[in-house]
Amino acid sequence: MVGRPLDSARLGETLLPKRLALPIFCSDPLSSVAYATEEILLVVGLGGVALLSLTWYAAAAIVLVLVVVVASYRQTCYAYPGGGGAYIVSARNLGRNAALTAASALLVDYVLTVAVSVVSGVAAITSAIPSLGGHDVALSVGFVALLALMNLRGVRESGRVFAVPTYGFVFFVYLMFGCAAVRMATGATLRAESADLPLHAASGYTGLALVLLGMRAFASGCTALTGVEAISNGVPAFRRPKSRNAATTLLVMGIFSVTMFSGITVLAMVYDVHVAAQPTDLGLPPDTAMPTALAQIARTSFGGADTLFYLLQAFTAGVLILAANTAFNGFPMLASILAEDRYLPRQLRNRGDRLVFSNGIILLALAAIGLIILFDAQLTRLIQLYIIGVFVSFTLSQTGMVRHWRSELATPGLPRRERHRHRRSQAINACGAVLTGVVLVIVLLTKFVHGAWIVVIAMPLLFTGMRSVHRHYRRVERELAAAPGARPWEPAGSHVMVLVNALDAPALKALGYARAMRPTTLDALTVAVDPDEVRALHAQWDAHGIDVPLQVLSSPYRDYTRPVLDHVQDVCRRHPGGAVTVVLPEHLVSRWWEQPLHNQSALRLRARLLFGPGVNVVNVPYRLSDGEPGDR
Repeated sequence: MVGRPLDSARLGETLLPKRLALPIFCSDPLSSVAYATEEILLVVGLGGVALLSLTWYAAAAIVLVLVVVVASYRQTCYAYPGGGGAYIVSARNLGRNAALTAASALLVDYVLTVAVSVVSGVAAITSAIPSLGGHDVALSVGFVALLALMNLRGVRESGRVFAVPTYGFVFFVYLMFGCAAVRMATGATLRAESADLPLHAASGYTGLALVLLGMRAFASGCTALTGVEAISNGVPAFRRPKSRNAATTLLVMGIFSVTMFSGITVLAMVYDVHVAAQPTDLGLPPDTAMPTALAQIARTSFGGADTLFYLLQAFTAGVLILAANTAFNGFPMLASILAEDRYLPRQLRNRGDRLVFSNGIILLALAAIGLIILFDAQLTRLIQLYIIGVFVSFTLSQTGMVRHWRSELATPGLPRRERHRHRRSQAINACGAVLTGVVLVIVLLTKFVHGAWIVVIAMPLLFTGMRSVHRHYRRVERELAAAPGARPWEPAGSHVMVLVNALDAPALKALGYARAMRPTTLDALTVAVDPDEVRALHAQWDAHGIDVPLQVLSSPYRDYTRPVLDHVQDVCRRHPGGAVTVVLPEHLVSRWWEQPLHNQSALRLRARLLFGPGVNVVNVPYRLSDGEPGDR
């Protein structure tokens, strides 16, 4: 399903040209403009029609932040050609705790990116096809699974698929702007279908309440900035010159995002678009399917050209769903770096058959699916959890870059031109750090009580978990390390015990294997659960002339495991410094469904023995389906 395996030597073939890197790394920030304006309108709409004018101020502030953040991350692309994500920048300039804070913020944000992007894409689908309403969870889960499968096939191959909806979305948004301009220039009166619907104020907003409402609208609209950092994280995935190509792609993305977000906001205000969290807030029946703000703008701009409207909706749904691909590239890569630094399980650093971090992709998909199911695929609830992690990583990354440029400026003999360029970059990153820090405070204040507290709790938990994983790996490394001048361990004797229930073919094979080990002592053990079975075993032992002593362990409570454990520990105490080995005969069946019918006692005993100090466990398999007994 994921394609033929790729040789490790072909890793260089997966590097991306700019035309493919744009849809792969920028689908999230480009698609965010599809719902960022709507999020502003949803908040200012709480104050009624009179406060819709706040949209202009919120949008202008968001554009300013977007321009500064894009300019800041362009400096990061040049400074860290090996990948300048917030984790790397913070680790090298701010220390481990700041780096893990940035990493926990990014990991949480990547999961939310998948959930929010897919759910918003499904909302675009149901806006065009209302009959699909009510199946949001199933559709969202299906799209996440499909995205995971596509990413498991490889970055380059999936990039070709993602290019079509991304470029199609950009084209039709600009086409929508063109149609709107032509129709307005010819004197057409353009009003959204919701323009005449009543928009009642939830309460009176004046003074401090009005300021807080404006801040909340700004914070909600800042979803337009999500995913901007993805390119700086993925610089190594670009073709050479990596830094220049990444910075150019980031600039193109910034131009697209600013112009599309600004244009959609302007049209929403000109068309008097009204949106609300519930249809009843607009005087509509509760079961009414509310079209998105972009859908209303598109229908108004295209007029009677329904084909263009449905094409835009299709590309919007496609790019919103595929916007999750930004996270499917960022999360596995960050997880692999954290795993390499021993803050996450090592399995996350392994590349799969298609040279992608398969375990990270699967983990991200499962986490996003769980979140979608938990929040019932409701975009309004999920969006409240969003962007806190984004601005935590933004602020730490830009602060780290200020420290980076300060270190560079301290280099002796730095040429004057380089010094001037570094100072300019430092000023840009300082501006970005201050601005994103202010936005982070605003986002925390305005979104905390609306569900963002979940993220505020999740990030420290993830931070603590990564510290615990790191301590575990460090402790294991210390205990496994060979002491200076240490030689291979030579036990003071080898003491082997073979566990038998009956003198059958597996037992004979295990006894032969144990004899070949040339142990100092060799015994056979059996547990006296059934006296008749013990007598039968003694008779078989004598009949076959087995010269290995057979010891019978008493078990008055019919327990098989405890007597063996006690006997083994007694042998360990009697032979300190020796190697104590327990040999377990095991017959392997040919069909998977037969396995639960056999070897359960041996499985439990092996699990207990493996944790016993000074004990080695050897399994001797006897394969029932391998033909000749000598081959078993």
